Amino acid sequence: MSVQSIPQPAAGADAHSSEARFSLENKLTGWHIGVAMAALSIGVTLGIMQGFEHLGIDLYKYTAPAFKTYYQGLTIHGVLNALVWTTFFIVGFFTTAITRSLDRPLKYPWINVLGFVLMFVGLLMATYPLLANLATVLYTFYPPMQAHWTFYLGLTLVVVGSWVAGYGFYFTLHAWRKENPGKRTPFIALASTITMVMWQIATLGVAVEILTMLLPWSLGLIKGTDPLLARTYFWYTGHPLVYFWLLPAYVAWYGMVPKQAGGKMFSDSLARLVFWLFLLLSTPVGFHHQYTDPGIPQGWKFIHALLTYGVAFPSLLTAFTVAASLEIGGRARGGKGWFGWIRKLPWDNPSYTAQNLAMILFAFGGISGITNASYNVNLAVHNTVWIPGHFHLTVGSATTLTFFGIAYWLVPKLTGKQLYKPKLALAQAWTWFFGMIFFGNGFHLLGLHYGVPRRTMLGAAVYRDPAWTPFLIEVFVGVLLLTTSAILFYWVIIGTLAHKKRLEKPVEMPIAEAADPTPVPAWLDTWKPWLYGAIALIIIAYGPMLYTLISEMQLTSPGFRVW
Repeated sequence: MSVQSIPQPAAGADAHSSEARFSLENKLTGWHIGVAMAALSIGVTLGIMQGFEHLGIDLYKYTAPAFKTYYQGLTIHGVLNALVWTTFFIVGFFTTAITRSLDRPLKYPWINVLGFVLMFVGLLMATYPLLANLATVLYTFYPPMQAHWTFYLGLTLVVVGSWVAGYGFYFTLHAWRKENPGKRTPFIALASTITMVMWQIATLGVAVEILTMLLPWSLGLIKGTDPLLARTYFWYTGHPLVYFWLLPAYVAWYGMVPKQAGGKMFSDSLARLVFWLFLLLSTPVGFHHQYTDPGIPQGWKFIHALLTYGVAFPSLLTAFTVAASLEIGGRARGGKGWFGWIRKLPWDNPSYTAQNLAMILFAFGGISGITNASYNVNLAVHNTVWIPGHFHLTVGSATTLTFFGIAYWLVPKLTGKQLYKPKLALAQAWTWFFGMIFFGNGFHLLGLHYGVPRRTMLGAAVYRDPAWTPFLIEVFVGVLLLTTSAILFYWVIIGTLAHKKRLEKPVEMPIAEAADPTPVPAWLDTWKPWLYGAIALIIIAYGPMLYTLISEMQLTSPGFRVW
């Protein structure tokens, strides 16, 4: 059975009746999305303050005692934006995406409620040391910088809560497969579940780091840490984290945006292959973040470099496949010629526009990501602002702008209210787009040409070079546009929540049909070979090096609180 044959809810009364089946799923999604947006509002505010500081305007001195240092703000910015905003939004989005794609409620909803409770309690626990300046260790929390034990335990609970939510999704998918023997899993449900499985495999690294080293160390049970082993554990998780951010955007780009554009999926089979390749290749690439670590032999760095180039391949497939899907939509809407179909796409739809602009920005982020994997060039840009320029084009653009686009149909769906002022939402998407272009370009050039360091108060740096100023002004222009965009986003969302006029019928989740009616091959709906292959590749790429590092482990580095 192909994806397009999965029954969809009918319009009118039947649609309302169908929607009532998912009342708990709607609430769960709303709770997750609400926490995510609250976290983002704080994280973005602190990011704005950092942009002002780089130009020499220190707003942190006006926020004392709430924020004692720039680095405390930088830590909170990274944790809330890169970890909390993304994880809560993704779990909430998947709660709706998986259940609607399968057209069945959660099998054991209490599991997903428990997952949310664990995540929320973990967030509250980690919030205390962040606000008290007891966890100013940046979002990578490298030892020997030491945080309060509640920070490490809180982050652990957030991760474990996301695992628990994943188990709820797995039970639901398993139940659907038992109810529908011989049918192919709908693409959105399959891709979302693959993402959660990849996340569970990838986060084993940071879980081991915290539970065996950082948490006992912060509690005084052991006297020191091994920073190299801790960094290795972290980057086992740290790079797959990028794909945990990105793959939900791919779920929308492949399975939803073509429907919004009036087209179809160019290839359901190719879309599934892309997600299986990400499961296979996302994790064994972490050593390319450790090119400058002397304790990792060059041979292992080379292997991980090759695998990093390999994981770029499914993204290149995505660029082709999603563009082809959009072309089908543009031509179905009357577009002619080589590029005339682009003008016919629904640029007046803020949900579509935000996600399409996110795709364009990710093209630049992907190019700089391949540069980061190149050993010689990486040495030149490794500890420069090139790196935040890069990941603001990934998590800050491809992911976040796509999530904004998803919110523009998901929030009306959850609330039953019309989107407030769609033209403001359109303006929000475009201002974020141009803001990130200015911001990312300025940081890339500062890092590549001048070696400007990252994680640094550039406005207060005694070594600041006047040649940096034009590019810092460009970054600041980007910050101003991003500030405007953030205000517009929350204006639209809060306006939607306060909207009195309700929708006449529920918003349908967009589900794109496959252009090719040929059934998906069975090997693209089979878990075992891909899962076993992913585990085997991780063992090969990490096993010998982790064995060496663990056997030679020296827990001798004491903790420091720098700020």
